[in-house]
Amino acid sequence: MLELPAYIPVVFIATTLCTLVLFYKATKYSKIGLLLLIGWLGFQGILAYQGFYMDTEAIPPRVLLAFLPTLVLIIGMFAFPVGQVWLKQLDLKTLTLLHTVRVPVEFVLYWLYLYKGVPELMTFAGRNFDILAGITAPIIYYFAFVRKTLSKKMLLLWNVICLGLLLNIVINALLSAPIPIQVFAFDQPNIAVFYFPYIWLPSVVVPIVLFAHLVAINRLLKIDIMDLQEVKPQLG
Repeated sequence: MLELPAYIPVVFIATTLCTLVLFYKATKYSKIGLLLLIGWLGFQGILAYQGFYMDTEAIPPRVLLAFLPTLVLIIGMFAFPVGQVWLKQLDLKTLTLLHTVRVPVEFVLYWLYLYKGVPELMTFAGRNFDILAGITAPIIYYFAFVRKTLSKKMLLLWNVICLGLLLNIVINALLSAPIPIQVFAFDQPNIAVFYFPYIWLPSVVVPIVLFAHLVAINRLLKIDIMDLQEVKPQLG
């Protein structure tokens, strides 16, 4: 187990729970969705607590089990009609505000770096600029949904940029882990995510944040297409 000050796991667990609450609100309080998330949270927590992810020599890498199932589920929701119907019910305002959780996540990553749990490149002192998404999220929320002065195109652009920031840290984190595909950080690899409760970062928090961006981008692109379809008859 990682020997860390108590405030680090406390802040991370609180951040994870906050992510769940905001996502639950965004789903219009879907009990089925909440139960699935809690079940997945518990399953991943038990695996990590029992040391399942510590076998870094396994082929395929065991860490893939932390996020591949959620990735497949996300793809399925966009690919199948039943999932598409559910996606339309999600609250875009809350999904935007949800990104504020990325601020405490970045502080947790920095603390983990100080205690040699992750490499510097995974923090805002290195290659990780994801904290900018968390800082700007409440500003975007305010001007897009409260003041309603931010255009849909700007909201779309913000989501695309922040999705890029997310993918940047995900790729760097994966390539910094002590698994066969490791490329970076051999002196201080990304090991914290193999432990409880930090396994919840790749298995729960990151997939929810990714999903929030994909839903927003999909919704906003469809709005732009509908606007164009309404303009064309007028031009004709």
